[in-house]
Amino acid sequence: MNIIPVLDLMNDQVVHAKHGDRLNYLPIQSVLCSSSQPLAIVDAFLELYPFKQLYIADINAIQKSGNHRNIISSISLAFPNVEIYLDAGFSSAEDIHIFNELKVTPVLGSESIANIDAYQAITKDYKKRMLLSLDFKNDVYQGPPALLQDSKYWQNELIVMSLSKVGSQSGPDLEKLKHLKKMSPHTKIYAAGGVRDLGDLDTLKSLNIDGALIASAIHNGNLSQTDLMKAQT
Repeated sequence: MNIIPVLDLMNDQVVHAKHGDRLNYLPIQSVLCSSSQPLAIVDAFLELYPFKQLYIADINAIQKSGNHRNIISSISLAFPNVEIYLDAGFSSAEDIHIFNELKVTPVLGSESIANIDAYQAITKDYKKRMLLSLDFKNDVYQGPPALLQDSKYWQNELIVMSLSKVGSQSGPDLEKLKHLKKMSPHTKIYAAGGVRDLGDLDTLKSLNIDGALIASAIHNGNLSQTDLMKAQT
């Protein structure tokens, strides 16, 4: 199982995402380090474990109130061996091109896409690798219905983002994950939201879920270096 740490950027610092309530996100408090500065947090992640990928949610960009392009560029330059998955509220190919010079893999969040035509226009224009994120809030799907209903629109890798479970310590949405995996058994599926500990990761692994996006359980110490080594074997 592939564990991908999450960096939520808002107003130039790392924040603690909870329940998708973006208006009330506060600076992160972590057992890994005393700072909420992005470079310090990424460095702390990699001191804990040699992660291969990093997921960045640019909250300002998602909310159409600026972006963190310079900070993301600094992270990419400082940690060149880490692949960055970036959700910056991409709603068009032009949005992605803003980040073209950076070494990032775009994540298309369904909540940011107006309709299936817009999604197809992006995937036709952007020829490089990208990921789709199916976004849910309060268990309600956010995005074009076709993306949820027909797996032919999915990329080879799919993020299942349960926003209301993010930071909730309530466990992942197992039923939803099982249903989507059944729809497309060969698609790599990454669970996002609710993972509390190694037990949750073992459960996801038993359901053939390929990975998990995690922040809170790393920052609060529930997932130790040993746990991360066990989960990824």
